Amino acid sequence: MTLLGAIGWPVLDRIHIFGSFAVSPHGIGIAIGFLFGAWIFTREGPKRGVTLDDVNAMVFWALIGAIVGARLFYVIAHYSDFNGIGDMLAVYRGGISLLGGIAGAVLINIPLMRRRGYGFFQVMDGAVIGLSFGIAYGRIGDLIIGDHFGKPSSWLLAFQYKGGTPAGYECLSGVCTQFLQGGQQIRLARTGATLLSADGKVLGTGVGIHQTALYDMIGASLLFLVLYGLSRTPRRLGVLTLTFGAWYGALRVVEDFLRVDKRFFGLTGSQWTGLTVSIVCLATLLAWAVRPGHGAPLEPADPLAASEPET
Repeated sequence: MTLLGAIGWPVLDRIHIFGSFAVSPHGIGIAIGFLFGAWIFTREGPKRGVTLDDVNAMVFWALIGAIVGARLFYVIAHYSDFNGIGDMLAVYRGGISLLGGIAGAVLINIPLMRRRGYGFFQVMDGAVIGLSFGIAYGRIGDLIIGDHFGKPSSWLLAFQYKGGTPAGYECLSGVCTQFLQGGQQIRLARTGATLLSADGKVLGTGVGIHQTALYDMIGASLLFLVLYGLSRTPRRLGVLTLTFGAWYGALRVVEDFLRVDKRFFGLTGSQWTGLTVSIVCLATLLAWAVRPGHGAPLEPADPLAASEPET
């Protein structure tokens, strides 16, 4: 049943600067989101005893780790789509994993945390506030290029095709097609969307499709507000980090049920990762609630008023 399905805009895969030189709105969105998240970390990290110099060093290594991790996780999940090492390294052609980027940014910084004597949660509680904001802002690029389209839908936020070439689609005469695992395909036109089986059977229709990047932006924005609110009162170190993991992991599990992507034992790679992280974080939070740690370090009582260490 159609509820509204009234949102939509022409997608734009490239912004042409001059001649054949063009930039991707997707890359711009990711870059600006990273910069905003890093700036928030430079404000929140020192309030938890992490020097500004060390915050800047971690941001630098996080950038490298995010690039490597984002591509590595995507290649692992879509290994059969690549033809050799050169194809796997061609990140400029598209194909990255946000969860892989987060994992790479965190893992590459663990040695630096240990060398400088910081606790994991001491660093990450400040970092996840910026990370949630950066994710939300970075999704703007996905919305511009029409990335992360899901299954056909006619609900309130169904995205209607208005022109352009969405990421991962091939367009001809006003009809855009994406070929999926198992021979399935999605056809997208101004008149609506159709999901077809390998033998041409209609599996689903709608006025548009689920725009999971929009859902992710909304979820990450709410998460940022929750984390910021939690940071305003003293609480055990690690609560913010675990809240981020539980919330965003669960969000990715739900979102990917609306997407059509490669699945392993019924779930996508992002779902398996998100489910694992969410369960571990929730179990830890519940354990802490049942048996509060005596003498556990607390977040600053008033993060906004806390003075930053001299640099």
